[in-house]
Amino acid sequence: MDVKVPDIGDFKDVPVIEVLVKPGDQIAAEAPLVTLESDKATMEVPSPAAGVVREVAVKVGDKVSEGSLIARLDAKERESRSGAKPQEPATPEQPVAASRAGTPPVEHVEPEKPFREAPAKADGRQAPSVDRAEPQKSSVEQPTPRKEYGGPTATIPPPWDEPPLAPAVIDEEAFQKAHAGPGVRKLARELGVDLGRASGSGPKGRILAGDVYKFVKSVMTGAAAPAAAPAPGGLAVAPPPKVDFAKFGPIDTKPLTRIQKIAGPGLHRNWVTIPHVTNHEDADITDLEAFRLALNKEQEVKVTLLAFLMKACVAALQKFPNFNSSLEGDHLVVKKYWNIGFAADTPQGLVVPVLKDADKKGVLAIAKETAELAAKARDGKLSPGDMQGSTFTISSLGGIGGTYFTPIINAPEVAILGASRAQMRPVWSGSDFKPRLMLPLSLSWDHRVVDGAGAARFNTFLAGLLGDARRMLL
Repeated sequence: MDVKVPDIGDFKDVPVIEVLVKPGDQIAAEAPLVTLESDKATMEVPSPAAGVVREVAVKVGDKVSEGSLIARLDAKERESRSGAKPQEPATPEQPVAASRAGTPPVEHVEPEKPFREAPAKADGRQAPSVDRAEPQKSSVEQPTPRKEYGGPTATIPPPWDEPPLAPAVIDEEAFQKAHAGPGVRKLARELGVDLGRASGSGPKGRILAGDVYKFVKSVMTGAAAPAAAPAPGGLAVAPPPKVDFAKFGPIDTKPLTRIQKIAGPGLHRNWVTIPHVTNHEDADITDLEAFRLALNKEQEVKVTLLAFLMKACVAALQKFPNFNSSLEGDHLVVKKYWNIGFAADTPQGLVVPVLKDADKKGVLAIAKETAELAAKARDGKLSPGDMQGSTFTISSLGGIGGTYFTPIINAPEVAILGASRAQMRPVWSGSDFKPRLMLPLSLSWDHRVVDGAGAARFNTFLAGLLGDARRMLL
């Protein structure tokens, strides 16, 4: 049986970052075979059936697309083994070679560790491995890997003080077009090198690892311009100062998670290239909250405030279509579909699943689907398709706290709504003060597309919908 890459959305040439099986391994149905990493998510390719791995067709660093061959599986082996008795615990003379049946790896649900484990474990599993070229770190690494975050580093500068380059704003389009292999691209990401500005010495101008180090050396000696390339719009960002924090007291150093590494450059780009403005509004949700609590007593699906927010936002976006658009050069692309992204907090970092066709779904259906997407996000099981196609995003901190904040627009969208924790406040009714449950809303918008008057009208209309849910039916 040939195992191929399933539907992974619009992504192509996605790198393989882990191979979790080897020939001869006996695996269960749905057991992960390889791990892929796009620019937005990490995903596993599961086995479609139980059996024995006959051949692995990819290796770490290979790029695959939908339909690419991953492995060949001898599914008949499952039938011949079905009547066998359960495997006894291995004795020292019989090491457990590679039994992965029914034992899904757990490395993917934990945050990244600051150091890599040994290449292979006793049970035959392959630990995560990445072809790294980091000669600058040899002088500060310890002979014994740390197993926990942090650790005593009072006499050692932080590991990321050693690399010669500060984090850079990279021209992503030029980076993608550069003639370089996966290993070189990864090395360039780690060193903050824009491959679009590096010269290649390989065949047909291919950029090699030595070319990346040569570029770094030229920057350090002043022969080339700093690696922090100007962002779109001509904004040049100076690198932060390098400080040996250990001189002033004990410190802990923690690596960024994979999601933080992927999302960080995009957040920085969005913040410095989009002219953000944030409007705040308070919505009276006293009656809506009472209705929500009563609804939860009547049916099994737990309805959260997010479901009502999504439904109200769709109505507001339909009334003010510029908020459901994207800016492309001197044209505005107004979308006639309404897909709402929502920020989900996970142990690995912030991800944004997308609820598709929100305008065609009721509150109960929205509540059920967002709960399923949030669960997949926490388990690290979101597919690329689960995070594509959003036209507007909601970031809700209601379960944590806060009053107002400035959410960062999720380009290429032009607006994002932030919701904080609702609080009881005295509100003047015209004759006296009455306690009302008020929800703080924060709308960030792109001033190139939206003006202040339009944002104020959007917020006022949205608050009115939340104050009287019957208006959502109009």
